[in-house]
Amino acid sequence: MKGRFLFIVPPLTGHVNPTLGLGAELLKNKHEVAWISIDPQLEERIPNGGTFLLLDADISEADKEQIKNEILKLGKKAVYGLDSLKFLYDEVLIPMNAGMLDGIKKLIDAYKPDIIINDHQIFAAAVAAIQKNIPYVTSVTAPAAIKVNEALPTIHLWEGDQIIKFQKSVGLNSDKRLDCSKLLTIVYTSKKLFGESNLDNYYQFVGPVINRGDLTDDFDWHKLQSMNDRPTILVTIGTTFDHNLKRQFLRKVTEAFENEMIGIVIVSDPELFDYIPQNFIVCRRIPQLKLIPLMDALVCHGGHNTVCEALSYAKPLVVLPIAYDQSYVASTVVDSGSGIRLNFNRFKAQQLKDAVNEILHDKKYSENAQAIQKSFEEAGGVAKAVKLLENILSITLKQN
Repeated sequence: MKGRFLFIVPPLTGHVNPTLGLGAELLKNKHEVAWISIDPQLEERIPNGGTFLLLDADISEADKEQIKNEILKLGKKAVYGLDSLKFLYDEVLIPMNAGMLDGIKKLIDAYKPDIIINDHQIFAAAVAAIQKNIPYVTSVTAPAAIKVNEALPTIHLWEGDQIIKFQKSVGLNSDKRLDCSKLLTIVYTSKKLFGESNLDNYYQFVGPVINRGDLTDDFDWHKLQSMNDRPTILVTIGTTFDHNLKRQFLRKVTEAFENEMIGIVIVSDPELFDYIPQNFIVCRRIPQLKLIPLMDALVCHGGHNTVCEALSYAKPLVVLPIAYDQSYVASTVVDSGSGIRLNFNRFKAQQLKDAVNEILHDKKYSENAQAIQKSFEEAGGVAKAVKLLENILSITLKQN
């Protein structure tokens, strides 16, 4: 039974990547698959046989510019903690979804999908699916969105209120948030890493779906090879934070590890360094999935994708969350025993050095990382996710 699947995604790489893996597998199984996005660059990444539907043509120039500006703010504005969550909804997600809704509806009418798969942050897609009476499934790329923080339960309620207000503003008069489908919500982590929860059975944990198409390869492999007499650490704090923030961080990393018998690979613009120690390799971009297996540990900001990639190779971590869902991700690393958390704004160079040495020399961290690696493998990955989607398709087509 073949069907037509439509992914609706935000212009954020970490949210798009898992859908490319699922879509490629669905195409292999002879289904039709399309993606809707406001990002024209996504077209070149669509798997062979897939269809790209650019929202650009069905959105006003004013709305298009507004959405692009709000996305850019994610990378430029230094906001932390709870303020970052308010910023994310008030200045990014709500305007973006409001600007996308009409265009999504027009493209749904044109493509006529059997099943819609909405990213959990594109709740406009869930609204459109309900209003068009088309079954929808939700793709949760940031599991913090469905995790109730027991210490701060009001945060989850506040997020839900923002989504419900949006739903009502566009004519969907329900007092329940509908961003996550009760038909099926796919979560890209394992239950073991996610932690205890009382979630309904329609939440299905499939483990991370990691995009293996890592094409960047102008890396200095020769210099890395010259460091094989010492542990090597990958240091990355992502691409979404401003340069002043990164400079302060890099100075502390330099102070912690210069002249140490540790090799440091850092993802950064080299110009942000005051100077680069001999035991450092600094690159703007890296072939991350080729490098991680060769590393002994990672230092990162707690991006969900980076953490999952590290744990997929059983690498322990030091995590320094900055904003958005990173505090939650850091807590899962600590709770699973796979790493150590430091305060990004207050950590000292010596604390970072001590934390790295601890995860390198205390075997419990790598052993716990191996347990998470195993839980990812057992969660089923792409194969399980595709089987779940095909089950929903089968039920849908029989009902029609």
